[in-house]
Amino acid sequence: MQRIRKGDQVIVTTGRDKGRQGTVIRVLEDDTVVVENVNMVKKHQKPNPQQNVPGGIVQKEAPIHVSNVMLFNPATKKGDRVGFKKLDGGRKVRVFKSNGEVVDA
Repeated sequence: MQRIRKGDQVIVTTGRDKGRQGTVIRVLEDDTVVVENVNMVKKHQKPNPQQNVPGGIVQKEAPIHVSNVMLFNPATKKGDRVGFKKLDGGRKVRVFKSNGEVVDA
Protein backbone atom coordinates (compact mmCIF):
# COMPACT_ATOMS: atom_id res chain seq x y z
CA MET A 1 0.00 0.00 0.00
CA GLN A 2 1.33 3.42 -0.96
CA ARG A 3 1.46 6.45 1.32
CA ILE A 4 0.64 8.84 -1.54
CA ARG A 5 -1.87 7.88 -4.24
CA LYS A 6 -3.38 9.37 -7.36
CA GLY A 7 -5.92 12.07 -6.52
CA ASP A 8 -4.39 13.00 -3.15
CA GLN A 9 -3.91 16.65 -2.18
CA VAL A 10 -0.20 17.18 -1.45
CA ILE A 11 2.04 20.08 -0.47
CA VAL A 12 5.65 20.42 -1.68
CA THR A 13 8.17 20.56 1.18
CA THR A 14 11.46 21.27 -0.62
CA GLY A 15 12.83 22.70 -3.81
CA ARG A 16 11.87 25.54 -6.12
CA ASP A 17 8.11 24.95 -5.63
CA LYS A 18 8.24 24.73 -1.82
CA GLY A 19 4.86 25.52 -0.23
CA ARG A 20 2.83 24.95 -3.38
CA GLN A 21 -0.15 22.66 -3.22
CA GLY A 22 -1.70 20.43 -5.86
CA THR A 23 -3.36 17.15 -6.76
CA VAL A 24 -1.38 14.04 -7.67
CA ILE A 25 -1.95 13.22 -11.34
CA ARG A 26 0.24 10.10 -11.59
CA VAL A 27 2.35 7.91 -9.32
CA LEU A 28 5.36 6.44 -11.11
CA GLU A 29 7.24 3.25 -10.22
CA ASP A 30 10.53 4.96 -9.32
CA ASP A 31 9.08 6.65 -6.18
CA THR A 32 8.13 9.83 -8.00
CA VAL A 33 4.80 11.60 -8.40
CA VAL A 34 3.48 14.09 -10.95
CA VAL A 35 1.62 16.93 -9.22
CA GLU A 36 -0.76 19.28 -11.03
CA ASN A 37 0.88 22.68 -11.82
CA VAL A 38 4.01 21.89 -9.76
CA ASN A 39 7.57 21.45 -11.10
CA MET A 40 6.67 22.85 -14.52
CA VAL A 41 9.34 22.41 -17.21
CA LYS A 42 9.58 23.54 -20.82
CA LYS A 43 9.97 20.82 -23.42
CA HIS A 44 11.02 21.53 -26.99
CA GLN A 45 8.69 19.34 -29.03
CA LYS A 46 9.22 18.39 -32.65
CA PRO A 47 6.12 18.53 -34.86
CA ASN A 48 4.56 15.23 -35.97
CA PRO A 49 2.03 15.82 -38.77
CA GLN A 50 0.93 12.15 -38.81
CA GLN A 51 -0.41 12.43 -35.24
CA ASN A 52 -1.45 16.11 -35.54
CA VAL A 53 1.13 17.13 -32.91
CA PRO A 54 2.24 20.75 -33.34
CA GLY A 55 5.85 21.69 -32.72
CA GLY A 56 7.14 24.33 -30.35
CA ILE A 57 7.86 24.82 -26.68
CA VAL A 58 5.39 22.97 -24.46
CA GLN A 59 5.03 23.41 -20.69
CA LYS A 60 4.36 20.24 -18.72
CA GLU A 61 4.68 18.83 -15.20
CA ALA A 62 7.85 16.91 -14.40
CA PRO A 63 7.98 14.17 -11.74
CA ILE A 64 9.00 15.08 -8.20
CA HIS A 65 10.32 12.58 -5.66
CA VAL A 66 7.77 11.32 -3.15
CA SER A 67 10.04 12.35 -0.24
CA ASN A 68 9.67 16.00 -1.28
CA VAL A 69 5.89 16.08 -0.86
CA MET A 70 3.58 15.59 2.13
CA LEU A 71 -0.07 14.68 2.23
CA PHE A 72 -2.22 17.75 2.98
CA ASN A 73 -4.21 17.49 6.20
CA PRO A 74 -7.41 19.60 5.94
CA ALA A 75 -7.88 19.63 9.73
CA THR A 76 -4.52 21.30 10.43
CA LYS A 77 -4.17 23.01 7.01
CA LYS A 78 -0.56 21.70 6.82
CA GLY A 79 1.37 18.81 5.34
CA ASP A 80 1.34 15.69 7.46
CA ARG A 81 3.12 12.36 7.68
CA VAL A 82 1.15 9.20 6.92
CA GLY A 83 1.02 5.94 8.82
CA PHE A 84 -1.02 2.76 8.56
CA LYS A 85 -3.57 1.21 10.90
CA LYS A 86 -5.68 -1.94 10.78
CA LEU A 87 -9.37 -1.55 11.52
CA ASP A 88 -11.53 -4.08 13.35
CA GLY A 89 -12.64 -5.71 10.10
CA GLY A 90 -9.02 -6.34 9.12
CA ARG A 91 -8.97 -3.50 6.59
CA LYS A 92 -5.71 -1.54 6.37
CA VAL A 93 -6.15 2.25 6.13
CA ARG A 94 -3.91 5.31 5.97
CA VAL A 95 -3.95 7.66 8.97
CA PHE A 96 -2.41 11.07 9.67
CA LYS A 97 0.39 10.83 12.24
CA SER A 98 -0.44 14.13 13.99
CA ASN A 99 -4.07 13.50 14.92
CA GLY A 100 -4.73 9.86 13.98
CA GLU A 101 -7.60 10.68 11.58
CA VAL A 102 -8.24 8.21 8.78
CA VAL A 103 -7.25 9.53 5.34
CA ASP A 104 -9.36 7.07 3.33
CA ALA A 105 -13.13 7.31 3.53
